[in-house]
Amino acid sequence: MLQVLHAHIQPAGHRSSKTRLVDKDGRCNIEFGNIKYRNHLGYVVDFWTTFVEIRWRYVLLMFVASFIGSWFVFSLLWYWIAQSNGDLMGQNRADGHVRCVDNMDGLTTAFLYSLETQTTIGYGGRALTGHCTGAIALIVVQSLIGVFINCFICGVILAKISLPKKRAKTVTFSDTAVICLNKESLCLLIRVANLRKTLLIGSQIYGKLVRTTTTADGDTVILDQVDIDFVVDAGKDNLFFVCPMTLYHAIDRSSPFYELSANSLPQQDFELVVFLDGTAESTSSSCQVRTSYVPQEIQWGHSFLPIISRTKTGKYRVDFSNFSKSVRVTTPHCARCFEKDADLTGCNAEDDQQEKSGIDNLGFQVIDIHDSVDVTKM
Repeated sequence: MLQVLHAHIQPAGHRSSKTRLVDKDGRCNIEFGNIKYRNHLGYVVDFWTTFVEIRWRYVLLMFVASFIGSWFVFSLLWYWIAQSNGDLMGQNRADGHVRCVDNMDGLTTAFLYSLETQTTIGYGGRALTGHCTGAIALIVVQSLIGVFINCFICGVILAKISLPKKRAKTVTFSDTAVICLNKESLCLLIRVANLRKTLLIGSQIYGKLVRTTTTADGDTVILDQVDIDFVVDAGKDNLFFVCPMTLYHAIDRSSPFYELSANSLPQQDFELVVFLDGTAESTSSSCQVRTSYVPQEIQWGHSFLPIISRTKTGKYRVDFSNFSKSVRVTTPHCARCFEKDADLTGCNAEDDQQEKSGIDNLGFQVIDIHDSVDVTKM
């Protein structure tokens, strides 16, 4: 009893504990195992993509470690140059001794000089004298490496901030899908909305039905994929994605949902993955939005509530409080039942038309005369 009550209280988007291939937020649950060691070198060769895709915590760690590490390494080199020239505190210095770097007499001051050189601070307390050739070469090398580190770290941070998947966060799908009658067809409906006023150019919508199947030879195919076509009233390509749209898939004889019914749907084991591809208008970067639905998230016999209205000022208003809400509507129990009803209705209509005409010559037009008409009036 408690389990049944918990199932009714639990939100529709979380009723299934089945492991998904694609989470509701678009992340793919896939794990790679037994990868050969040499294949891991590919991540090193493609280091730019590796750095862009790692988590922010590691980027910040790399940011701090690269600067502090380079300062410390070059401070050791400056310390070695000062020691070789006899500039350190406690070393015997001859009269007229010229330092390589003024006011650098230990490791601490060498670290400060390294930091000031690479960050181009230049307080003026420590400065290169030009007496040591090695010191001149070292300051050139450190300046070039410092510029390279700055460019690389800034590039990684900028690339992570501008990743196309961040734009996908402002495109949302409905928590559930519904099956109902739409334009005299039994359809599966899904809602999608763009939360920004900037458009997604060249948007394309498609789906994949992922399930485990068995071939005629008895082989089991895990994650077998079947194409699912989704369309809207304006088609399926180059959509005018300015307001929430309802995607629908016609459940006909070519649909993989044709054999399902209202009773058998919750017992199925599949995952419907929906994709939306487009180009962000503001950044011209391509992005893809993904989500998935399991059978427990598909409501048979429901229809979405309307969410678009017009205000008194003439603007169109979208009410997102009803974005994923649906109501029960009259819906056939299965696609076969709907086709049988349609065939019977079509047959009855043909019989009525045949009785009504009563002629064999198709060139004549049959009209109904309800009242007598005076045809002699001039």
